[in-house]
Amino acid sequence: MSQIFVIDDDHFSRRLLERQLAVLKHDGVRSFARAEEALGVVASDPGAVGLVLCGLEMDEMDGVAVLRQLGRIGFVGGLGLITGGGERVARTAEELARAHGLQILGALHKPVPTSRLQQIVERARSMARPKQRRPSGPAYTAAEIARAIGCGEITCHFQPKVDMATARMVGVESLARWQHPRDGMVYPDRFISIAEEQGLIDDLTRAVLAAALQAARQWHRAGLAIHVAVNVSMDNLVRLDFADLVAAELERWGVAPGRLVLEVTESRLMTDRAAALETLTRLRLAHIGLAIDDFGTGHSSLSHLRDLPFTELKLDRSFVHGATRDPVQQAILEASLGVSARIGLLTVAEGVEDLEDWQAMQASHCDMAQGYFIARPMPAPALADWNRAWQARACELTPPAPSRSLG
Repeated sequence: MSQIFVIDDDHFSRRLLERQLAVLKHDGVRSFARAEEALGVVASDPGAVGLVLCGLEMDEMDGVAVLRQLGRIGFVGGLGLITGGGERVARTAEELARAHGLQILGALHKPVPTSRLQQIVERARSMARPKQRRPSGPAYTAAEIARAIGCGEITCHFQPKVDMATARMVGVESLARWQHPRDGMVYPDRFISIAEEQGLIDDLTRAVLAAALQAARQWHRAGLAIHVAVNVSMDNLVRLDFADLVAAELERWGVAPGRLVLEVTESRLMTDRAAALETLTRLRLAHIGLAIDDFGTGHSSLSHLRDLPFTELKLDRSFVHGATRDPVQQAILEASLGVSARIGLLTVAEGVEDLEDWQAMQASHCDMAQGYFIARPMPAPALADWNRAWQARACELTPPAPSRSLG
């Protein structure tokens, strides 16, 4: 890894970090009592510094100003924040660093434990290694997306959702994929927003819905009677005929309405509240499930739980993964689960990434979970084999406490 910069006007703290880094046998360490001096060196060659350890509480130029300047310079290395203050201030500073486009690796509380310092340095080393990344590829036009929809190139991969009480699969989330004839598998972040902006989202949603319901029919015939969730846009919901479109697709593929869940993410503001309320009400009258997706982020709020007829609440990954290591995150998670239980909503934890997350969701009496600990998204034909392997694996997990019925 390239150089490590320590920026802190606290002489004792700065010298202690120097000694700790020396003990950990990290070379190329430079320390600065004045932030402006360090920033000048970074600005001359932003790529030469692999890690900046920066104090938040400094007199001449505090850490908040340093973050702004590092963002302006275009610093691409890792960043660790050193603080003697409270956890909430450190959390806010981390979010500020992200807002400036910086690669934040965590906060270090004084006196800094050597083991924690080593973790930060190792993460910076990992960042510096060459990585294989999915290429961003070309920007697609509305005409290309329209052609893909018309030619049947839009398909789905499916991520299982499991019941936390029994560890059995109870549903899947359908995730749009574009099988491009030249570029291979194209992921939704490359075409969903374009479809919304260019008036293609209704056609795209219908294509994804058809692919999901076709798979659901095949699974049902094979003995997998599971729920299928499909993401819908706020732009879909303001169409007064959207509920009729969904009903027609259910009839076309022979899937019972109660087997379909529509996941609503309010990443875009509700432009026509009356129309959206009418559509959501009609969908519920048809016994179609409704989930509020990524709860706690974007425009979603408690008022949606009060005013809209949701049946499920999906807890965003940012509140689930690592909750046991973060008291604030855990408090928000527990409050969301408590509200859901009191008003009769099923809960789905997104982003269950490891055994610790799994056990935490069991202990919290969350109803369902999905995430990489359980399975990554997969093509429809792969689900049956995955389910058999999961059943064998699930038997080894700690038996959970009972949760509410999924109906």
